[in-house]
Amino acid sequence: MAQRYLSKTNKKISYKLREASFDLLSDFLVNLNNRNKENLQSLSEFSGTFKKTKLMEFIFLITAELRLDPLAGYHAAELLQRFMVKHLTDLFITPTPQGAATDPPKSYEGAVFGMLKEKFPLIIFSCLQLASKMSLHSHMINNSIAVHFLHSAGFSVSKKDVLESELMVLKGLDFRLDAQNPLTYVEILLEVLGHNEPSIPVDRLHPLCLHVLQFVSLQRTAIYGSLLAATVQWGSPSTEQREKFVTVTEDCMLLGVNVIAVATFIVIFEEWEQVLKELSHITGITQKSIRDFACVTLKHIIGTKSSAVFT
Repeated sequence: MAQRYLSKTNKKISYKLREASFDLLSDFLVNLNNRNKENLQSLSEFSGTFKKTKLMEFIFLITAELRLDPLAGYHAAELLQRFMVKHLTDLFITPTPQGAATDPPKSYEGAVFGMLKEKFPLIIFSCLQLASKMSLHSHMINNSIAVHFLHSAGFSVSKKDVLESELMVLKGLDFRLDAQNPLTYVEILLEVLGHNEPSIPVDRLHPLCLHVLQFVSLQRTAIYGSLLAATVQWGSPSTEQREKFVTVTEDCMLLGVNVIAVATFIVIFEEWEQVLKELSHITGITQKSIRDFACVTLKHIIGTKSSAVFT
């Protein structure tokens, strides 16, 4: 597979905790909190549209196959979401080509989606390629690696195709690649947690947090659906409630504390209450909100609706 195209010297770099200074952590946390708030205040009605299970699975599989840092995969998912919403919006507001004005509206939409269907795998790969160039912990996917990998996956592309696709995504993003990354929130929160509570073995939590975050990302629709149902006391959510709930599904800080809380419950249950309290203190998110989200996530992990263990 694609590994044979990678350098033999490309080794996985382990993430090291407890090495950042207090001042640096404070700056990071304030910046992440501000960016999270800004993002929640300017959400698109299409937020999360391109974070479905199949897409996330595709991105995770390529990330693993190319031995990239997990950060690159989550970053790529955010770039894809932003690019596709803007790209589709631009395509649909473009005047209908001359000669096609008499065609039914759906025929133009069908042509657009038909065109994107062929290009979509390459667009996803371009987002991952760009994300790899932003990562400090993994090698950069150059065009040779890209072509070899895509050929091995059954896609017939040239270096020119790869370059043009990457440039199209760059232009579509207005050359802004600083997308929010949920894994960054998890790791910074772990750093702050470890600094504030040295007794908490954050180095043990980190590996499991990676698995929990991936699980939540792959089961995003089901987990957030259950959380919404629990929020409205398992009734049938109204359209207005669903629209307001988008701010919950896109809240990276809430997702970060949930992932750490779930990992804590599994690895060091005896520290569960202490960690909930500290995460609430760090982020301002109530312990109840963290507990409710963690409860829903854990139910999906163990595959049961029983809540006795969480009470």
